[in-house]
Amino acid sequence: MSPVRVHNFSISLDGFGTGDGQSHDEPFGHAGERLHDWMFATRFWHEMVDQPGGTGGIDNALAQQHGPGIGAEIMGAGKFGPPGWHEEPEWTGWWGPNPPFHTPTFILTHHPRPSIEMEGGTTFHFIDASPADALEPAHKAAGGKDVRLGGGPTMIRDFLAARLVDHMHIAVVPILLGRGVRLWDGLEGLEEDYKIEATSSSGGVTHLTFSRASL
Repeated sequence: MSPVRVHNFSISLDGFGTGDGQSHDEPFGHAGERLHDWMFATRFWHEMVDQPGGTGGIDNALAQQHGPGIGAEIMGAGKFGPPGWHEEPEWTGWWGPNPPFHTPTFILTHHPRPSIEMEGGTTFHFIDASPADALEPAHKAAGGKDVRLGGGPTMIRDFLAARLVDHMHIAVVPILLGRGVRLWDGLEGLEEDYKIEATSSSGGVTHLTFSRASL
């Protein structure tokens, strides 16, 4: 099957992929946007939100690898909405009528609901499935292209624990959050499965790329 990829996933120096206290107003809890400021500054992001300018360099070069070759996305319930979103029938995600995915997107949730077709080619499908079982419809929907794991940290950790991730880009941001949800817990020895490269940007972000050794 086609590769399973993670791109532009940011964590703090102490390993948190999101902050504490997620809500409608704070999708990343007390972390705010600090985990993603590096990406918001890039040319990649400015083009995605139809704004001029943006920085180049290593941050932009790696951020741009987010989209090419992707045919479907899987994300956790916490990325789709704040706690309790399943009790709001009108909730369709954080991103407005035209989400930035433009592919079939599978939401892992214990509260499935009917699929929602959005503008721009995104259709949200809500499934209660293990990582391995979730990949079956995602690979089928991707039509031979790759499957991207969008986060949050809990679902990426679950896919890593199941040894289902082929390529991963992690941006280690020079902040300390102290609380939230960690990415690496319980994944001792994970590095043995991957070739790992590290590149630092002028802004202090360390980009780690993990490529499965067997690829």
